[in-house]
Amino acid sequence: MNHLVWFRNDLRTYDNTVLSTALKDANKVIAAYCFDPRHYLNSVYGFKKTDRFRSKFLIETIQNLKENLAALNIPMFIYTEKPEDCLPKLISQQQITSIYFQKEWTSEEAAVEMALKTSVDNSIQFKSFYDQFLFHPEDIPFDAFSKIPNVYTDFRKKCEKYCFVREMLPQPEKLSEDNFIDTETNIPTLQQLGLEAYSEDTRTAFSFSGGEDPAWERIHSYFWKTEQLATYKQTRNGLVGTEYSSKLSAWLANGSISSRSIYWEVKKFEKNVVKNQDTYWLVFELIWRDFFKYISLKHGNSIFKIGGILQKSYNWNQSKKQLDNWILGNTTYDFVNANMSEIEQTGWMSNRGRQNVASFWAKELKQDWRIGAAYFESMLIDYDVHSNWGNWMYVAGVGNDPRDRKFNINSQAERYDPENIFIDLWNNEHT
Repeated sequence: MNHLVWFRNDLRTYDNTVLSTALKDANKVIAAYCFDPRHYLNSVYGFKKTDRFRSKFLIETIQNLKENLAALNIPMFIYTEKPEDCLPKLISQQQITSIYFQKEWTSEEAAVEMALKTSVDNSIQFKSFYDQFLFHPEDIPFDAFSKIPNVYTDFRKKCEKYCFVREMLPQPEKLSEDNFIDTETNIPTLQQLGLEAYSEDTRTAFSFSGGEDPAWERIHSYFWKTEQLATYKQTRNGLVGTEYSSKLSAWLANGSISSRSIYWEVKKFEKNVVKNQDTYWLVFELIWRDFFKYISLKHGNSIFKIGGILQKSYNWNQSKKQLDNWILGNTTYDFVNANMSEIEQTGWMSNRGRQNVASFWAKELKQDWRIGAAYFESMLIDYDVHSNWGNWMYVAGVGNDPRDRKFNINSQAERYDPENIFIDLWNNEHT
């Protein structure tokens, strides 16, 4: 049995259901990743779907994954073509009988899977796995995805009461050296993806590299070396520097680390160091990620539509001038401007910043919230389709916020940046 592991947003070797399952009963296992050219084109909203920051992080991630797979004697083929164009040739050349991959359900990902299925022989088996959750779909206390509550608190409380987190899978065993072959394929550069190379801004709050190993290095540093997990809830709304929050979202977004791994590391920390509201709050945030994934499973393409999952009608505007001013940080709020400067220069923005700039865009300017979501999709290193569009719906009043709140940006700035340290950092010209 010759198996192909088609990597998507599960870019790790440890605690990877897809990889572990493919390795069972296989004579030969190879891996592949496609830098799909469609991901580097402009979206309907005019932004690159994946701009330079996340692309660089992805390139680093694939480099690390390739090395870790090679250590297991698993060769990795890398393409800059559409999966449905390049993988059929690989399947034929390597006499592949089964394709293993992480199941994705949002429209573009589902379309790629369908295109691949129609491009290969009917004898090829496709085996997909839900592997991006904290609470696995088979374990949640709801009869069907249609029964998922639309309010986070209802979802969380029921999952916490009736659900469990599965154990991590062991590190895969090394295959024989006979399995390894030279793939003669290369990881593209930013320029080859049609993007500009850049130098990292020294002010960035996210100065980390992509990949499974850097993800675990961050866990080691944040949990064990500095024990900052013990104050996570108290500091998570910070704005300046690398240490105010866990920063795990970027690795979670492309699957360099699993939610399960983080959860069990938290449990280990609670056993060996301290168990408090701060340690619980990191799990609380992992459940939020799950919630938005289940919301997109329940509602499908509604998460991308202007009325959101509530199908609400507002008088949304689309002003090019307002958009340019928002992106360039030329608004009436210094706090908004500083956050927009940060994302434009670094591909990062704090949780607090995201909520405020989104509220300003959707609630004060009354601009089409999907344009803001698409800009975040383009720019954010830690873009995750479910969390991004779910959070934007939430702030815009067409999603899961039962209170439909609007942020008072001046009071937020006074509360979270009372000395203007963040505003001064990003609103002054950087030299």
